[in-house]
Amino acid sequence: MKLITAQQAAALIQDRWTVCTSGAGMAGYPEAVAAAIEARYAAEQRPRDLTLLFASAQGDRGEKGANHFARDGLLARLICGHLGASRKLGVMAYENKFEAYLWSQGVISELYRAIAGGRPGVVTPIGLHTYVDPRLEGGRVNARTRQDLVQVITLAGKEWLFYPALPIDCALVRGTTADSNGNVSVEHEACLDDFLSIAQGARNSGGIVIAQVKRLTTAGTLPPRLVRVPGILVDYVVVAPREQHWQTTIEEYNPAYTGETREPEQAFVPLPLGIEKVIQRRAFLELGRRARPVVNIGVGIPMGIGDVAREEGAGGFTLTLETGPIGGTPSSKVFGPATNPEAIIAHAEQFDFYDGGGLDICFVGLAQADRNGNVNVSRFAGRVVGVGGFPNITQTAKTVVFCGTFAADGLEVAITDGGLRIVNEGRIAKFVPEVEHLSFNARHVAGLGHEILYVTERAVFAMRGPRLTLIEVAPGIDVRRDVIGRIPFEIAVAEPLATMDRRIFRDRPMREPR
Repeated sequence: MKLITAQQAAALIQDRWTVCTSGAGMAGYPEAVAAAIEARYAAEQRPRDLTLLFASAQGDRGEKGANHFARDGLLARLICGHLGASRKLGVMAYENKFEAYLWSQGVISELYRAIAGGRPGVVTPIGLHTYVDPRLEGGRVNARTRQDLVQVITLAGKEWLFYPALPIDCALVRGTTADSNGNVSVEHEACLDDFLSIAQGARNSGGIVIAQVKRLTTAGTLPPRLVRVPGILVDYVVVAPREQHWQTTIEEYNPAYTGETREPEQAFVPLPLGIEKVIQRRAFLELGRRARPVVNIGVGIPMGIGDVAREEGAGGFTLTLETGPIGGTPSSKVFGPATNPEAIIAHAEQFDFYDGGGLDICFVGLAQADRNGNVNVSRFAGRVVGVGGFPNITQTAKTVVFCGTFAADGLEVAITDGGLRIVNEGRIAKFVPEVEHLSFNARHVAGLGHEILYVTERAVFAMRGPRLTLIEVAPGIDVRRDVIGRIPFEIAVAEPLATMDRRIFRDRPMREPR
């Protein structure tokens, strides 16, 4: 192991290399090294034509994270799971600045292990009958991207997708402490991420591994169980300045994310009552209809469901995040960590559990839904976003609950004591005749025997056979004017049509007497 500066690390990167970065948001992201790569490119126009590979969304929706690679000529190809936190890259992908493949986050996380193990790639059903399926778009998200990398294959009489492995020339990973032998521990990291498998993949590809840490120690002082990347895999170590090694986008260090301390109950502040909390509360009620479910909480509006559960003092279920936390309360402020988790496992290990059918119910976002119940969360409003772990989760959970407002852009509601009134309708319809991008194929998932629900602030829908069916309406809502009349296709209506629980719309815990 050699100790170097971030600038020296950036100077090691060669033209046309495949560079793989760790992290989710800014948690686990090697910010100092990435910033140095951007600075070198600005000064020297080197390195050029890189392939950038990452799984989870990486960035702060501003200038940090994967946004450092958003320079003309720096990238030739991008393969990733989500661009929501690196919007500058998303704009460049939309504008055909480089080849762009947006695959499932869980598939890419598994792909690292395939690369490390010398296997040809990943064989999985995840992505079948969505835009990642090569019979549709093959995960290609712009006109510049022409080569089909994903293949449909048949094994044991079933269709699968094959995602090919590729060698990693440079792995950029992160940890908390490095010892003088290069062993890297993760005691202050919010997630275990893919640090190990990315480093193994690069080492076994003949590439180099650069680890960013925030402090050094002598050999023999690190507890072996805290070491996530052994020194035999690490070529270079960069000690980052404090400001470039925050635990998450918004917190320098929160010990309740790692289990070093527990956040006391008196520190918890409930979410204010608003349109998002209405949706979160209605979704939360689904937990009471299942026996001890294992739950996934997705990004966006679903992030607050954990806070709703904590406010209600509810139990009998386990909340999990695709980033690895199990138990506790997923943060509603930043996606990735959980407060007071019971366990934290590696990224790919969590997806192993999800892909095998371990989830009883999931709560995920909703950008568009159509007459067939299909959902788009990956490309809309002139933006390329990607799917993250969405396909892994929605194709395997026994119950899928989509959570989103009925319309967007300007929607205003008045929440009365036990009801809802539309003040200003949103200008962008979310229920459309056909989704712009096929992130979720309802017919395929329903055919697997899974339940599918769509929760908005004013109405709840379900897949009943081949049809999207209205099953509940909020009190105070005119079903013809505010729901059916604003959906541009014929929709089935349940008989009888239920009323959403009035407790959802009251500014006090739902557990209190009606």
